Amino acid sequence: MKGTQKTYSLKASEINKKWFLVDADGKVLGRLATEVARILRGKNKPTFTPNLDMGDNVIIINAEKIVMTGTKADDKEYFRHSQYPGGIKFVNIKKIKKDRPEFVIEHAVRLMLPKGRLGRKIFGNLKVYTGSDHPHQAQKPEPLDI
Repeated sequence: MKGTQKTYSLKASEINKKWFLVDADGKVLGRLATEVARILRGKNKPTFTPNLDMGDNVIIINAEKIVMTGTKADDKEYFRHSQYPGGIKFVNIKKIKKDRPEFVIEHAVRLMLPKGRLGRKIFGNLKVYTGSDHPHQAQKPEPLDI
């Protein structure tokens, strides 16, 4: 067969990872989470390979200043179950946002990543912090405007 084209598959040794810094101050939760999930997965790169962790590392600061549209700030609840009969627990997002504001962003992004071994590995590339300080200055993160 003359002239057939081959699909190039990226190797793990050819992956270049960058560090990005995102300020969540005034950003809408869902819109921020989708863009961050896209970057973590590597879908913004032309060499995207679905079976590799080829995405970049993302640092999110000011997690407590995230905004939700509509009445989600009052109505949204997180669901847990203790695996015992009658063990359903619902926690309002206001309480979670007051106690652990980084959980809100982490939860939204985690559900947008693949489930399984690769998704857990990719999720490790996300760092969320309350306040504007973070311990990753040595990685020289580039500011990312979303």
